[in-house]
Amino acid sequence: MKTINFLLLVVLPTLLTVGCESGKVPAGSSEPIDYDAIRGFNYTPAGVAAPRHHVDSWVRYDESVTNFDLDLAKGLNLNQTRVFVNYAAYEELGDELAGRLQHFVRSCHERGIGVMPVVGNGPWVRDTTLREQGRRWAEFLVNTLKDEPGLAMWDIMNEPDYSSRNDSLRRVLNYDNCRFLSRLFHELDPATPVTIGMAGVDGMIEMAEWVDVLQFHDYSPTRGEIINTIERAKEFAAGVGKPLINGEIGCLARANPYDVTLEEHMKAGVGWYIWELMIVRDGWGSVHGVFYEDGTVRDPSIAAAIMGYFRNRDNILPEVPDREGMVTRTVAEIDKWTSEPNPGWSRGLDLAETAANLMESSQAAAMITPPTWEVEMLRKGAEDIPALKTLLKKYAQVLTPYIIQK
Repeated sequence: MKTINFLLLVVLPTLLTVGCESGKVPAGSSEPIDYDAIRGFNYTPAGVAAPRHHVDSWVRYDESVTNFDLDLAKGLNLNQTRVFVNYAAYEELGDELAGRLQHFVRSCHERGIGVMPVVGNGPWVRDTTLREQGRRWAEFLVNTLKDEPGLAMWDIMNEPDYSSRNDSLRRVLNYDNCRFLSRLFHELDPATPVTIGMAGVDGMIEMAEWVDVLQFHDYSPTRGEIINTIERAKEFAAGVGKPLINGEIGCLARANPYDVTLEEHMKAGVGWYIWELMIVRDGWGSVHGVFYEDGTVRDPSIAAAIMGYFRNRDNILPEVPDREGMVTRTVAEIDKWTSEPNPGWSRGLDLAETAANLMESSQAAAMITPPTWEVEMLRKGAEDIPALKTLLKKYAQVLTPYIIQK
């Protein structure tokens, strides 16, 4: 697939309702971004732990890890990132945070990746008498990043409509904080667009007048719901004349496969940010993410979907793993090996690996625990014939239905 030359820089939409001058672009930029062409990712380093991951990602910031991860993103032609910058990190680091933010944004920019920091949580949300802290925080962020050409947008709060669904007071406070920060960031940095990461289209509509770029999140469980949500968001965006992005998509625990939701957003021409680039083991990694910390992937279909290649769900041609008799021979040899009184360890491992490769390459095995991983764990451990026998019998049971009957 040809690499698309994505434009990184952002212009304010023409109709702003919060006092921003129209037609301006961020410092260092010359042309507007094509919002429809955003191919983005939410980013947390794989090695940080919940619940402090959005704090420790800055407190324990590692430039080499950042550079490695961003190279992975560049390899998939991703062109934007959404990254959480919590006020609590500033409380711990003070002005030291500035250098880390600048390194991150500059490293992204070097790789053709724009940055949308999520910045809007702090003690002033629940206690409005502390809003001076919010102002100082905004001033720090703007002074640190406003002249960086890699800065794309300010995301001033994450999902103010989600956490407060059953808490009307909290919802009021969250929305009031969004209005406060919207005015503030437009005052301090009129050249950089403001967005709010709303959990759904309803919230996006409610807060539309306070943003320059409309943003919704969606983890719908069926293709029809995904399409309907996109169409509703696009219709509203067209009506108010503002660009539209989806700031969070892709969650296997919500029946929202990357392969499906990315395909529908690409068809609809809506820019997106997957949640998330890295598999964060002590965080959302069990249900989200593309890359492990070493650059390997858990599910190649995710990487393929990001590149625009999707699973065939129409006119498929099923694999025939026994076309050359390999399944027949392997199952027979497994039966023979497991019936021997003193079977050879090395030979048994080779049989297990052969069976595992047959299952994985023909998509005959569930990959939640890859068979090749199971074999590798046995290879690395002490000799355990009973465990290997159990594994081989399991593999033979999976493969037997694929034997071609003569």
